[in-house]
Amino acid sequence: MLNNPIAHSFSETDMMKNPTKPTMRPATMEDAQNLAKLIDIAGEGIPNWLWSKSSDAQHTPLDIGTQRARRPSGGFSYTNAFVADIEGNIAGMLLGYPITQAPDDDPDDLPAPIAPFVELEKHSVATWYVNALAVFAEHHGKGIGSALMALAEDEARKAAMSKMSIQVYGQNHGAVRLYRRLGYQLAEKAPVRLHPCQPFYTGDVLLLIKAL
Repeated sequence: MLNNPIAHSFSETDMMKNPTKPTMRPATMEDAQNLAKLIDIAGEGIPNWLWSKSSDAQHTPLDIGTQRARRPSGGFSYTNAFVADIEGNIAGMLLGYPITQAPDDDPDDLPAPIAPFVELEKHSVATWYVNALAVFAEHHGKGIGSALMALAEDEARKAAMSKMSIQVYGQNHGAVRLYRRLGYQLAEKAPVRLHPCQPFYTGDVLLLIKAL
């Protein structure tokens, strides 16, 4: 269910200032809790909303997200993540992977907030998909978002992919401007079905693609 979210959250200054050159490394199972926190930032609360449906008295939504990040397979797995590490502290995360075939899921059978993302993923075959990108607020303005996006392109080339893809809410104007500046172009769009968390997006989810 969380294999296909959502949006991307980092400030515009993250892409405009010079990087601080954090260590970029593959995520490990021990990073799972930070990965869960960061994908919830990227998804603007929707991941936590989804995890809350599986939580109970013994397990918080963050516990559920952490468990899912620890899995060795699936889209939201530490095996698909890279982290920006500054002196042993996780500052940001990139979650991405090649899409080699269309998902089998019927969007109508999925929770409404993620349905348009799955629908658009079917148009992302043969791309390296940036599933989620987020930077903790205290590390905004250090160029980490820019470094992670560059890392994504490096990983795509290593995987012999000639295109990148990314999805974003059309009303997230700052992110749309940034991705266009990086060379991403509108390929498809799908209507938002439900956004249960602030800022309650409406309109469309956009699929943006970039040729390498």
